[in-house]
Amino acid sequence: ALLYLGVPYVWGGETPNGFDCSGLVYYVFKKHGINLYRTSKEQFVDRLNLGSPVSKENLRPGDLVFFGSPIHHVGIYIGDGYFVHAPRTGDVVRITPLSDRGDYAGARRYI
Repeated sequence: ALLYLGVPYVWGGETPNGFDCSGLVYYVFKKHGINLYRTSKEQFVDRLNLGSPVSKENLRPGDLVFFGSPIHHVGIYIGDGYFVHAPRTGDVVRITPLSDRGDYAGARRYI
């Protein structure tokens, strides 16, 4: 995911030309042979139990971190309290501290 820092946010984007939050996650995991759901809500709900829930205290790099109620945002945890994500229209893929988000909803481990 760090290879794509600076790539512009594009709603519905799932290529290095532009990513939305779940498109970045979908693309990065697919490049590593892991097929995920396409939207942040589906990635969090994980109806097929492809991953497992992880507590905030047990996060490891590569875990997906989710935000909002209902879920509307996802990023990839990179360690030391930081995650990489495609934040919003007009922004780019960036690294952000988890502590900057007051709407943390949970995490899942797919690897």
